[in-house]
Amino acid sequence: MTQEHPVPAPASNLALDLDALTAAVGERSDRQAAWRFVRAFARDWSARPLTEGDGRTGGELDAAQDRLGLPLPAALREAHQLLGLRPDLTDNQDTLLAPQDLYLDEDRGVLVFRVENQSCAYWGIRVTDLGQEDPPVVYRFDIPRPTADDWTAWLDRLSVAFVELVLSEALCADEDLMGWVTPEDIPPAFRRLPLPECPISQQPGSRWYAHDEIIIRDDHTTALLRARTEAALDRFEGEYEGI
Repeated sequence: MTQEHPVPAPASNLALDLDALTAAVGERSDRQAAWRFVRAFARDWSARPLTEGDGRTGGELDAAQDRLGLPLPAALREAHQLLGLRPDLTDNQDTLLAPQDLYLDEDRGVLVFRVENQSCAYWGIRVTDLGQEDPPVVYRFDIPRPTADDWTAWLDRLSVAFVELVLSEALCADEDLMGWVTPEDIPPAFRRLPLPECPISQQPGSRWYAHDEIIIRDDHTTALLRARTEAALDRFEGEYEGI
């Protein structure tokens, strides 16, 4: 199992807004910091920065509320209005449901907003939490014999879940910039990012690391990495050849 790494001095070419990330996951909720991180990440790690045309409209979200008969939390609306039309940031592996596709798991009282690409897992918000601006996120696996309530805690803020979503989807955005290492071989130079391990209900959870334009998600059985550029991937493979 990967050991906690000492936090080295920040790399000058880390290409992540760590100040925004730290504020987003701090004890005091700061979802605007989460959106700042997402904007910076889109600018530095995707084909183009986010623009006003990359989001869903308020009318689309209002229509979803009317159809469902349920309020949509501010954080969910803000996320869709920020990047709801950027599948390159949200849908490389799993699917962020469009407003018209949001649905209610009526048996368990959960609004579902994201689905795994083979419908093996789901992410949602409990109806009882929809009145919160930045509610907790729950998830469940698609199992043959579901229980009365098999949803369990994923992350305690929706805005932080969207940060994790964007990072996770970036791992699969470009096969030429992807790679794998075993968790015990994550180099010590990589610093642990201040995201909570998720799912928070099942520890140890996935952890995030970064160094020199490389991000790594450590899932404890394997670790998937993504380089920002081909040069960064070449540096990584050259420096850590054979790991």
